[in-house]
Amino acid sequence: MTTKQMEKRLSRRTIMALMIIGLAVVIVFTVTPWNIMPTQVTEDVTVIAVTEYGCVGESQYGTSVVVPECNLQVGDTVSATFYIPSMELNGYYDRLQDRVDIVQP
Repeated sequence: MTTKQMEKRLSRRTIMALMIIGLAVVIVFTVTPWNIMPTQVTEDVTVIAVTEYGCVGESQYGTSVVVPECNLQVGDTVSATFYIPSMELNGYYDRLQDRVDIVQP
């Protein structure tokens, strides 16, 4: 009674599929989409202009915010709710800049 052992090898399609899946996983963890998704922020902003659409203020993140139905004057403070990318809150940009500074001569 003899048994034949067949040597099994992965096909090229299987190897390519595994490589593509691996690359996709690396890209997802490198790009980190959770840093791009918007986060709702509420903060007090100082009114810098009054328009027909409401008051315009600038947040501490440098974002211009329009507060509708606002009848304040320039220089007053108003509470505003707006969305900004998560990376501005968690310091992701700062960490990227630190890495670039290390690499540049």
